[in-house]
Amino acid sequence: MQIINHEALSQCIRDAVRAELQEYFKTGGNQPPDSERLLSKQELAAELGVSLVTLTDWMKKDLPYLRLHKRVYFKKSQVLGAMQQTIKD
Repeated sequence: MQIINHEALSQCIRDAVRAELQEYFKTGGNQPPDSERLLSKQELAAELGVSLVTLTDWMKKDLPYLRLHKRVYFKKSQVLGAMQQTIKD
């Protein structure tokens, strides 16, 4: 069994964390594309430049959304797809 002093252990941990962080940032942090990130009503309304009332009205007219408990979220790609489909019709 090998005994490591406090300073050597601290350096080993720092090196391991540094290596993991470098790998994480190389791969882009495994974040979903911006279009697939779930947006709240406020975020989507701001992106589309419409009021919350207008967005709620669109939801009643079949704008796709997800309900998680009492909160409502949107996938930007689904919303844009539905809007493009509406324009084509």
